[in-house]
Amino acid sequence: MISKQTIDKIFSTIRVEEIVGEYVQLKRAGSNFKGLSPFHEEKSPSFVVSPSKQIWKDFSTGKGGTAISFLMEIENFTYPEALRHAAKKYGIEIEEDQREISEEAKNAQTEKDLLYKIHEVANTYFQEILWDDHEGRSIGLSYFKERELKDDIIKKFQLGYSPEKKNAFTAYALEKGYTKEILERSGLSIFPENTPAGVDRFRERVIFPIHSFSGRVLGFGARILKNNVKTAKYLNSPETEIYHKSNVLYGLNQSKQAISRKNGCLLVEGYMDVISLHMSGIENVVASSGTSLTTEQIKLIKRLTENVTILFDGDNAGIKASFRSIDMLLTEGMNIRVLLFPDGDDPDSFARKHPQEYVEKYIENEAMDFIDFKAEILLKDIGNDPIKKAEAIRDIVKSVSFVQNALKREVYLKEVSNKFGLSEQSLFNELDVQKQITQNQTHHVQQQQKEKTAAPKMEVVPLDQEKEDPFLYDVLFMENKLVEHMLAFGDIILKRRNEQGEEYQVTVIEEILHHFEEEQYVFLVKGNEIIITQVREGIQKDELRSGNFFVSFMDEEITTKVVDALIPLDELENWASRNIYPPNYGDKVADQIKGDILLHKYRYIDYLIKETAKELDQYSSTNEVKYYELIKKITLLKQASIRLSNIIEYSPIKGIYVDRNR
Repeated sequence: MISKQTIDKIFSTIRVEEIVGEYVQLKRAGSNFKGLSPFHEEKSPSFVVSPSKQIWKDFSTGKGGTAISFLMEIENFTYPEALRHAAKKYGIEIEEDQREISEEAKNAQTEKDLLYKIHEVANTYFQEILWDDHEGRSIGLSYFKERELKDDIIKKFQLGYSPEKKNAFTAYALEKGYTKEILERSGLSIFPENTPAGVDRFRERVIFPIHSFSGRVLGFGARILKNNVKTAKYLNSPETEIYHKSNVLYGLNQSKQAISRKNGCLLVEGYMDVISLHMSGIENVVASSGTSLTTEQIKLIKRLTENVTILFDGDNAGIKASFRSIDMLLTEGMNIRVLLFPDGDDPDSFARKHPQEYVEKYIENEAMDFIDFKAEILLKDIGNDPIKKAEAIRDIVKSVSFVQNALKREVYLKEVSNKFGLSEQSLFNELDVQKQITQNQTHHVQQQQKEKTAAPKMEVVPLDQEKEDPFLYDVLFMENKLVEHMLAFGDIILKRRNEQGEEYQVTVIEEILHHFEEEQYVFLVKGNEIIITQVREGIQKDELRSGNFFVSFMDEEITTKVVDALIPLDELENWASRNIYPPNYGDKVADQIKGDILLHKYRYIDYLIKETAKELDQYSSTNEVKYYELIKKITLLKQASIRLSNIIEYSPIKGIYVDRNR
């Protein structure tokens, strides 16, 4: 168990804007940062990070919380895993409470936990073999040295080697207590019927671990070194519960900071392309790991940048097949450039031949936009054939139709017009045709994705599930509002006067809490009851527990409520950038608290009248005494309601707070 002192140190050290900024491209908006939601497809940013409050809020999904809850949500970490990840990032040493873990807790490990653990064990094993074993050094390390890789790069990418013995790792893992079932599910071992001792999937290969965005090992790529063996040159982990190749980009964990810093991503094909570019000092690079580029992979890049340069081998036979990737990138709103290396070179060999500055300038100067790239490829072998030329232009216009921004589409089309000497009108007509085809295809894909998408992990339950009962809805609304005031403004001191006109001071928390206790109020929302219990406990200990206290309270309902209170909806707008300065939330907190307490009291009385009236029917013919007690209660409640309506100036027609100009 992680000690409380360590947890407190983690929360006091970590910066939410730094942790979230590794996953979301954030831009300054006043005192906050804004970005596109990583949990929901959107075009206008609704994701807000508050550095001063150390919380985030995603208005598109209703999710929100601390840096730790963000890691739990986006990486599917458990609470301890998120804490350990944050501690590692900030160099905080984890202190453990020396408590015995129960058997029940040991048995509670999920298959996913075990899969992560066995991959971590395998990754360490393959690295130790590479560096410390004779076979590993003489074969695996020698291969990497032949590829001119330096020790620091080999260690940075955690490269390894799996020995020739057919079940070396399997035997090692079984000896450590891992079962055949988990080894088989991980894809690290195979257990044929005639080989009960198992076979290592990656035996006699150099190993390239594949990491998640946060750095956890999800699977492996492995390259065989013998040329005379009839087997696949590269072998990857199979799909598992933690590894889905369409959702992963090789090198993203090592490259994410450089991509964000340079606001650009180089996209290559192979592991060695990524590694060699890193070694040459160019770190904003990822690979699709031998798979066709997917929408999920593009979205990973888009969290960090919208600018992508695709690097191709000069003699790559599959360049035309890459046109699909270009269209997908354009559909996701990416800005694309493409570079073809000279014949005989790929990113790996080119980076090893030339110094960093030369490679960077070459990429900058030689990369072309997708129109020039497609034109160069499609027109290369058609000669003067007008039909083939028309087809090539149609193919280019088809790509333009995938561009989502109307202004960009028009600019690209003008470029096509100038390049080929065609009228803009004819190109716009063709664009309309292609756009219709594209929209139909996109709609079909989106429908399929919606059907596949599971419900989000953090369900945000609407406040007004009982909307059909307006009395209940009104009192629920005001109950939540008063609790939000306690969270947002709890320690603010209000100046009040008693019945004798004497001035006294009271905090927002104390005034609202006194109101609840005076009314003997029974909370209708469980989360509010938990918060009030904690607030009361704090007062007994001479603590004022407001929003900051509950920010790290690891309860999704409470965390969401706290974030809603601390980051209101109007913080989505940066009004000052337009020279508009509306009143700030909480500017008139004294009047707001006073009015909302009265309004809650008024709504609560209405609710009690309705609930009491429900009981009348059952006692009208069975218990006359009880019946008249209820009548008396309703009468008193109605009298109180009338008095309150006069105080708050309620009009059944105009609503609350009318005629304030007297």
